[in-house]
Amino acid sequence: KMAQVTRRALKLIRPQAPTKEPGFRSTEAMASVVNQVEARTSTAAEEAAAEEAAAVAAGEPRASGEGSPNERRERKEALEGDGQQKASIATGDGQQQKPAELAKPPARKPRIDAVDGCRFALVFPIVIAHFARFGTKNPMLLKLLTQENVLVGGFFVISGYVSGYTATKLGERAAEEKKLAKPELFFWQRVMAYYPLHFLVSTIFAPMFIWVERMYSTPWSTTAFRAFLNYTLLQAWFPKEAEIWNQPTWFLSSLTFSNLMMPTMVLPRVASLGKQGLRKLFYGLTAVSLLQKISYSETSRFHSRAVLAQPMYPLLWNLTRFHPFWALMEMTMGIAAARDIMLDTAEDKAKVHTNPLWWFAAAYASLALRVTRFDFNDAIVRGVLFVPLWTKFLTSIHRDALVEQPKAITRFFGSKLMTWLGALAFPLFILHGPIGQMFYKKVIAKKLWGKAMPRSFFPVYLLICLLGSHVVNEGFVKSKRVAAFSGRLAIALAARTDGMLHDDEK
Repeated sequence: KMAQVTRRALKLIRPQAPTKEPGFRSTEAMASVVNQVEARTSTAAEEAAAEEAAAVAAGEPRASGEGSPNERRERKEALEGDGQQKASIATGDGQQQKPAELAKPPARKPRIDAVDGCRFALVFPIVIAHFARFGTKNPMLLKLLTQENVLVGGFFVISGYVSGYTATKLGERAAEEKKLAKPELFFWQRVMAYYPLHFLVSTIFAPMFIWVERMYSTPWSTTAFRAFLNYTLLQAWFPKEAEIWNQPTWFLSSLTFSNLMMPTMVLPRVASLGKQGLRKLFYGLTAVSLLQKISYSETSRFHSRAVLAQPMYPLLWNLTRFHPFWALMEMTMGIAAARDIMLDTAEDKAKVHTNPLWWFAAAYASLALRVTRFDFNDAIVRGVLFVPLWTKFLTSIHRDALVEQPKAITRFFGSKLMTWLGALAFPLFILHGPIGQMFYKKVIAKKLWGKAMPRSFFPVYLLICLLGSHVVNEGFVKSKRVAAFSGRLAIALAARTDGMLHDDEK
């Protein structure tokens, strides 16, 4: 596009003696440079397409320095105007030729590396929690370490936070029109960021999952229904089946519904709000979310149960912690929080803000209530304390990452080590369940090893999960072939479902 605009400008030059300009000896020399630009542009376009396919991730910000491929293209288009603007060149008296004034480029979105590091701070305690009883017998430790249903709320918030940051405009009360212009494509791209790995792991371990169900004499019809729910990511809608096969993937089921709502019903509406409106929205969503958790607690109990005890009303508990509607609310809270920071004025940025360390410490200190007389159940701790405090931590670390001298905790979460670990968060979340079943699910472990692994093996299990996640991340998640296939599949699905999320009829 840049080369085409320059060529159109050259055609406007009347035949005359070569005009000397800084950096160019003549229009012929300038044309030579244009040809070089065209060649570079063609190569860059191919590279950008590959980058873009690999960069699509669920709620993951890809803007850094120069920005993501999409953002680089958007800045080029902003500089070019609407593609019709031509350079105006003075002629006749030998004056230096001057192009027309170009449009002001949009504000750049810096990459917030610390957010990636924060993912690992959520996922690793969840991995430990799911199999903690095989690592220790200490009752107090078990109470502290088995609060995965509290921590997962932070995952929904961070997913919404990053979606809001990447899909709305910095400093403006508007969404990124180009990203949301085709809402079906936006949705399928988000899904294809995580579905390939889910499909791969489900298929590899499907024989194990099915074999276990046969060992418990599960009817084939039930097994087929569970396979359908697993592969279509619908399990979170069925409280009795939410933890089928690879139990942690109920999160992806709820996330998929939330992503379906994003391009038309959530992002444009939230992006149009001012700061006061965003804060009222956050408080309102917190109140509604908490109302449901109080409803569950009033029916069941407000305090936590014994570590290995079954909930009093398991289906009601599954509706409270798994249902996609509550996940959507927590994701929207994350979007509102991100938008609040993106609308900061110069005055807001000049204020002295609280060290993110205090919000981080407060969020995780709320987990310690489990070992006090204020041992509220996971739903109450999640809704009243952890999610609001974790959200404050995200906004605080976001603001701190934009200053010249960020605090130590911001530098730590933005370090190479933590960003690398943060990149492992998703494969670690998907893999740790099936790996844990191989070592600790009695019927499987007895078949494979003769018995479940001893408690001393637990650190080895965690190491295997980390190493496996690294291999999968490098060999599959980052694969350009996988990204290209996922991109083509997203486009095909978007074409098949065109009109599902918007109406083109006039």
